Formats: sequence, structure tokens, C-alpha cells
Amino acid sequence: MTAEIGPAALEQALLGAIQALPGATRQASTAPGPASPEVLRGIFDAQVTSRHLDVVARELQAAGRGFYTIGSAGHESNAVVAAALRPSDPALLHYRSGGFYAARAAQVPGSTPVRDVLQSLMGAADEPIAGGRHKVFGNARLSIIPQTSTIASHLPRAVGLAVALHRAHRLGVDVPWPADAVVVCSFGDASANHSTAAGAVNTALNTAYRGLPVPILFVCEDNGLGISVPTPAGWVATAYGARPGLAYLAADGSDPAAALSTAEQAVAHVRDQRRPAFLHLSTVRYLGHAGSDAEISYRTHTEIAADHARDPILGTARALVAAGAATPSALVDRYRELRAEVDAVAESLRGARTLGSAAEIVAPLAPRTPDAVARAAGELYDEGRAAVPATLAESVNATLAAALERDRRVVVFGEDTGRKGGVYGVTRGLTRRFGQARVFDTLLDEQSVLGLGLGAGLAGLLPVPEIQYLAYLHNAEDQLRGEAASLSFFSTAQYRNPLVVRIAGLAYQRGFGGHFHNDNGVAVLRDIPGLVVACPSRGDDAAAMLRTCLAAAAVDGTVSAFLEPIALYHTRDLYSDGDGGWLAADSGEHVPVGRARVHGAGADLTIVTFGNGVPMSLRVARRLAERDVGALVLDLRWLAPLPVEDIVREANLTGRVLVADETRHAGGVGEGVVAALVESGYTGRVARVASHDSFVPLGTAAGHVLLGEHDIEKAAVELAEKE
Repeated sequence: MTAEIGPAALEQALLGAIQALPGATRQASTAPGPASPEVLRGIFDAQVTSRHLDVVARELQAAGRGFYTIGSAGHESNAVVAAALRPSDPALLHYRSGGFYAARAAQVPGSTPVRDVLQSLMGAADEPIAGGRHKVFGNARLSIIPQTSTIASHLPRAVGLAVALHRAHRLGVDVPWPADAVVVCSFGDASANHSTAAGAVNTALNTAYRGLPVPILFVCEDNGLGISVPTPAGWVATAYGARPGLAYLAADGSDPAAALSTAEQAVAHVRDQRRPAFLHLSTVRYLGHAGSDAEISYRTHTEIAADHARDPILGTARALVAAGAATPSALVDRYRELRAEVDAVAESLRGARTLGSAAEIVAPLAPRTPDAVARAAGELYDEGRAAVPATLAESVNATLAAALERDRRVVVFGEDTGRKGGVYGVTRGLTRRFGQARVFDTLLDEQSVLGLGLGAGLAGLLPVPEIQYLAYLHNAEDQLRGEAASLSFFSTAQYRNPLVVRIAGLAYQRGFGGHFHNDNGVAVLRDIPGLVVACPSRGDDAAAMLRTCLAAAAVDGTVSAFLEPIALYHTRDLYSDGDGGWLAADSGEHVPVGRARVHGAGADLTIVTFGNGVPMSLRVARRLAERDVGALVLDLRWLAPLPVEDIVREANLTGRVLVADETRHAGGVGEGVVAALVESGYTGRVARVASHDSFVPLGTAAGHVLLGEHDIEKAAVELAEKE
């Protein structure tokens, strides 16, 4: 029974239905138009090419030459969406977009869509977008931005790009796409239920409601299934068909000629009105969710066979025959001719080189050019500003102001970031000075904040989004993990995410407690490949490190999380009230990514710490000196990548290391420090103190679970006294 619903049965049903089509019912049209015979022939070729690639994907897997079988069979009507757009309209596509890809490629001379997709299926190192790292639909020449398969995670970026296009052109930056471009984003009916999709659509509508341009076309390809779970009939239309501000158009994918007309209307609305539209494209799904999906386990043979009549390729063939533009036999011959072309390319790729080493695989993940970054960071330093001692918050504010002044690509945004100047006043005055096009407020939705940053980076801007509290980041982490950090990797650096995400975090706030304002969980950030995590503790480092992150974003496309310790924002004193010991002037010094800072010159003990731990450890070091114990304090500054060379050097200098880690004991930063020492062959003594594995409670109770100075001092004394 399974064999009867496989590729052979599907092909037999399709070709038989084409052969049985009645002859022409009207004269062939010579007038130009979306459903002209020439356009229909192009759509037919794109659809058939995509279908053959799906079948060959399974054959390659069976032969041990292919590694991906999630296909586009039944969804090939998305070729009409490509036909309705221009090749200069940026596209963020889901994994059933084979018809779109083939149709878009036909619009750009010299494209090789069959070779592109086959190399992608094979993991071939010479594949033109991901270089064999994943099967994606992407091509910089085709303005197709590659997406992996995290459900709906690309929608916030798509909305962000649509919003950023107008802003980028207005600011006069170099934008890769024209001012009237339409951003297209496709997804399935099951994805339409995901909170990420719902939030993205809401953001688009909210932004348009405010009167700002949002030229995005949402394309929901509705095949009625989410793997095995049915989508209730009429649900997508109910959920999205009556949304104020959202133009809703529905099309039947089994009638590509009519679907093309509807797609043209949707595109025209978005392009002319600069407002969102939702194209609900009804489709079918053939051959299961993927090659490993036993569709017969949840659908009857009768149900599957009934869908054969809705084949989009059959619909295009019917339109061509009815128009007198082709005969059934000619279309069958063309079908077989295209299969021969796919087979020939597949054969030519026999023995194609795959990725051969870890170094080759990670090369595009996070490229680093430190000398160029240092030069770019120097250009962001305001030499005319008097070098006066400042707090951490004041230093961040001044550094952002200098960057906004010197680089028109820089935009700063987030919840309360604009007019209010941030919850802690860190961005105060920047909107008034640089205008709402450069420093502005966003919706209260972290996914949308980061999505805007991702889109703005693609549009040529240098985005600095703010996440109000570290605890609020966690519902949007995938925008960093699945989207920001992965784009360069899956596009061999042809697309990049220049992004500096400012995050107010860590604990120890006085008078403002509780878990959601005191979060010391940074393990999720350190676990993202390629992501730079900066954590300054004092104003001078905050200024220098922020310049480094901005320069690295501009030069290398680096994605950085700039973690700002809330409790140190306005700290002025170190040892006693009024001493001003924690104020520091910005000298313009450059701080390379992954280099620590040493405070003091003690020879008996090395205290490795960061963030709030730095002033705590410095106070402990002063008290240790009264016991004739000389301690130096190593401020990591960079939590990813860790400054391993500096850690090992300062550890060997004293032979005793105490790691003072304000993050939680399990998964805390200190684990990485201790591992680095062990892996380096360090043979001295090492101890670690950290916060408890607990959420941070309200009020004075926080002191029972957070690392305190008494913990650091007690451990330091014990370590110093050991022989």
C-alpha cells in the first residue's frame, strides 16, 4: 500500500491526468499579462523542476548521496508568487519553496537552480549559499535570504526588514534593495499558529497603524496539515481574514492562473500602499512531511489519492492546454525532458566534495579581523569630549552618542529606550539630540525588538536594540540562536547580522528586587556559537567595549550581547561613600574581543571574576592585603569568548586561583573558567564560589542565594592558607 502512494504513483496520476486533458477551449492569447502563455510555461517549468528535485532527493538519500527529503511536492503553486514579484524583492522562504526558487532563478540570467538545490541536498561544499552546511533555499544573487527550519522564527526578521527598508533609505545608507521593494515571507498553516508568527503579524499591523511603511507580503501555504495534525477547515481565514490593517487575499493553488492574478493583486497592494498583505494560498502536500514520514499511518489511501486532482502542475497544464499554448503530449514530453536535465546534473555532481574539516565548517560562523575592528573602533571615539570620570551608565550614553554622531547607520531602539531614555536613563537625551528616526521606542515584545534588529542589519543599518531586562530575553532567545547567530554560517557570510544587543541584567539591585529584575542566568548566551558576550563592570571598559562591539558589527558582521550590570549603572564609589572610586574616564583605549583586565599586582592569589564581582573582589583584595595576602583581580570582561590566554597567564603567576562567579553554580561562567584552566594544564590550586542554583527572591532574601563579599573573602583566605 505504501508504494502505491509514493513518487511513482504520484507521477503516474499526474501524467495520466495531463494526457486526458481536453483540447483548447479558446484561441491562444498573444496579449501580455500575468496569465500569458509565456508566463504559464515558465511557471510549469519551475513547478516540474521542483517536483523532480523532490523525487531525486529521495533517490539520492537511498543511494547514500543525499541528506534531506523535506520537499515541496504539492506546494509548487508558490511559483506564482515569485512570478508576481521582482527578483529585487527580498524573500525569506520556508522549506517548501522549491517552486518559488526555480521561478525566481528563471528571472535572473545565469542562474542554476537545479545545480544549486542538488548540491544543497548532497551537502556539497561548493553549494552557492550554505556551502554544504544545511539544505536551505537561499541565494544572494536572487535576493533570497536563507532560513533554517525553526518554526516561524524568520517572520520577526522579515517584518523587521520591511520596517527598516524605508528608514534605511531615509537615512541615506547603502541599502541592498530598491526603495519600493516588497519583502515576502512564506510559512505553513501550522506555523501560522506559532506565537512567533502571531507576534510578527501583530507587530507589522501595529507599526502600520502608527502610519509607518511596512511593505511585507505574508504568504501562508495552507496544506491543511502540520506533519500529522490537521488544521481545522477555515481556521486560517478566520484567524487572519478580518484583521484591521491586513489586506487578506485567498487563492487556490490548484488553479495557478487564477492564483497568479491574486498574487499580483497582493503584491500591488503592498508595493503601492506600503502596507502588509496576507496571501492565503491553498495547497496540498504530497509524499508526506518528509521522506521518513509514514503518511499512511494517519491518512487513508483514499484521502491521499483524492488530492491528486488538486496537483498544481496539473492546474498549470490545464491552463496551457485550454489556452491552446500546448498539447497534453507536449507537456508530458517537457515533463520528461526536465527530469532528464535534473538527472544529468545529479550525475555530474557524483563525487562532489563535502566539507572536510571542523575549521572549514566554522569558517563563516564568526569571522574576526581584529586589526580592522581596532581601526573602526578608534573612529567612534569622541576625542573632543573631555575625559571626565563617569559612571557605567553615563559612559554607555556618551559612547552611543558618539556612534550616532559619527556613523549614520547606527540606530538605537527598544522598549522605553526613546523618549523616556530607558528605565535607568541610559539612553536619556539621545532621541532629542538625534531624532526619532535614529533613537526610538518599540513594542513591548522582545521577539519583535530583535526581529527589527535582524531586519535592520540586512537593510544596511547598524542596529543597537535594547532588551530591558535579561529575564525578558528568554522568551526571544531563538531570535539570537536560530536567526542572528546562524545567518552568516548558513550563507557563508554572504548575509550578515551586524547587531549589538544591549541587555540590562545580573542582580544586586537595591530596593528593586525579584526574579524578573535580577536574573543571573547567562548560560543560554554563552551556548550560542559565534555570539560575543561582553560584560563591562566600570565606565571606561563599558565605553571601550561598546565601541569594539559596534566596530566588530560594522566590519565583521559580529553579533554581540552587551550585558550591562544594572546594579553598577550609577555606582560611583568603591571602598567608602563619597570616594568616587568606581568612576572612570574614557581614554579611547581599544579593548579587543576576548581580552581581560588585571587590577592590582598581588603575587599570592588570582581572583577571576566579572561584572558585580569585580568591585566586590577589589574590596576583598584590600582586606586581604591587611592580612599580608597579595591578591590580583582579573576582570574577564568578555564572557564569550572567554579570555583564556589571560586567565592562564594570571593563574600561573600566583599558582592559586579563586573564581568568584555571580552566576549560578550549575551552568555558570565559572565552569568555563575552571575548564579552561584544566585544559591548559594548569597545576596550581583552584577554588570556585558562585551563586546558588536558585531564582533570585525579593528583598533581603536575595542575599542568601547570591554570591556575596563574605563568600569571596572566606574562600580566598582558605585558599591562601593552603600549602
